[in-house]
Amino acid sequence: MRQIAILGAACLCAAMMPEAVAAQSYPSKPIRMIVPWSPGGTSDTIARILGQKMTEQWGQQVVIDTRPGASGIIGTEVAMRASAEG
Repeated sequence: MRQIAILGAACLCAAMMPEAVAAQSYPSKPIRMIVPWSPGGTSDTIARILGQKMTEQWGQQVVIDTRPGASGIIGTEVAMRASAEG
């Protein structure tokens, strides 16, 4: 439950960035949000709601990528090995 709260708080902070920051050229391509828990759960639902709000605010598509398994380790490894795009 604590991990869900941390994920939700981090995504909420990102979704409520000031308009001055959102007016810059970032993000210039779709954003991939990796959720290391199973689809249909609370964390997946929160990520999808936040992804929709981020898409509306930033004008760039947010793709929710669920990678469940091994108590979140699989999704965490996918995020760790993702390319650093800024």
